[in-house]
Amino acid sequence: MGGILQVDTIQNNNTSTLITQTNATTITIGTTGQTISLASGASSSGFGATYNGAVNWTSNVVTSALTLSAGVGYWVNTSSAAITATLPASASVGNTIILSDFYRTWGTNALTLNQNSLKFQGFTSPNPVYNTAGQTVQLVYSGSTQGWIPISDDDVSDETPQTYTADFLVIAGGGAGAWDDVGGCGGGGAGGYRNSYASETSGGGGSTESDITLTGGAVYTITVGAGGTVTSPSGSQTNGNNSSIIGTNVSITSTGGGKGAGNNLRPSGSGGSGGGGSEGVQTAGSGTTNQGYAGGPGGVWPPGGGAGGGGAGALGKTWNDTNGAGGAGLASSITGSSVTRGGGGGSSCNSRANGLGGSGGGGNGGSGSPYNGSYVPSAGTANTGGGGGGAWAGNPSAVGNGGSGVVILRMLTSRYTGTTTGSPTVTTSGSDTILLYNASGSYTA
Repeated sequence: MGGILQVDTIQNNNTSTLITQTNATTITIGTTGQTISLASGASSSGFGATYNGAVNWTSNVVTSALTLSAGVGYWVNTSSAAITATLPASASVGNTIILSDFYRTWGTNALTLNQNSLKFQGFTSPNPVYNTAGQTVQLVYSGSTQGWIPISDDDVSDETPQTYTADFLVIAGGGAGAWDDVGGCGGGGAGGYRNSYASETSGGGGSTESDITLTGGAVYTITVGAGGTVTSPSGSQTNGNNSSIIGTNVSITSTGGGKGAGNNLRPSGSGGSGGGGSEGVQTAGSGTTNQGYAGGPGGVWPPGGGAGGGGAGALGKTWNDTNGAGGAGLASSITGSSVTRGGGGGSSCNSRANGLGGSGGGGNGGSGSPYNGSYVPSAGTANTGGGGGGAWAGNPSAVGNGGSGVVILRMLTSRYTGTTTGSPTVTTSGSDTILLYNASGSYTA
């Protein structure tokens, strides 16, 4: 038994197929270049040995956690509870394991494979999870580079989805400016401003946020909030709408900007940044922590007037400071060049200079009646989250609506999948790809 023993020689198409025993535990069948086949009707059961590519099915049904062995097929019953099966700690190329959903309950109670330090589809984590009812999984070990490979599992997706990080800038829609036929009105607050890029700050003096982690294959819904509006002829104004990124392990929402204040029936609104106060309603809207600043308080005439809406980077100005200019926005270079967004809307006052919109898309306020020239209020700039400008008198439809928001993602080009909806603008900067969403859509990681 210590040497090489030729047990038998079988003639097959005039080519000898050798069966040799090299030691007490190893038997070699055939030589290089030959194919070994079982005769029609023959079975491999009864060998009682483990050998590459062959599988003997166990007669026991698995109902609890266990460590798997190469060359074995397992019936796995998860009807009572989910099961974790541990792959072998070592394996050879060609080792095969088969697992089958015995009661078709993996869809309810999943089978998880503990990789036991070996790679699975090229990765050491996360552990693969099989959760399709009636599934049968055949695994073959391919070597240390890719590890275990499922050659049959009813799925086309990667069972070990990989994660990667992305930077974001999420700005909500700005609030509308207010209209009033009695006195000066407040400008709308900018939409909430949340930022994770580089060391740039978020709104309201907030620090840079952490990157988000995207999971391979997961769909992330992108919502771009619309700006607030003013209803004519009633003049009722609204806050801006939220913008967000929502998906697996990710929930980023920026709050819509607050509306500016008009008369007592039209108070200011709190939001990402707060709306400015008015002559009739002095109280300004508050901002949201780490998203934006409050609006400025209004003042009683004479000599008061409306106040500017808060911006991502500064408070709205009070009534006696340039008639209430909107708060400044913030600059970000997430797209590869510096762009300022998130300015508050300017306010209005009777027969005084209008309040200008804050840098970054804030709309200018109006002044006097009738309007003339530059004193006509303007809307917040689209896709900046800028607040709308306030008005004093005249047609409510002339009041500035809030500017719509924007959502921007930035990731390594090597991880970008190219799967999107909503037609984002796709650009590159260095080793990164940038997705700029001016309208709602999605990204599949």
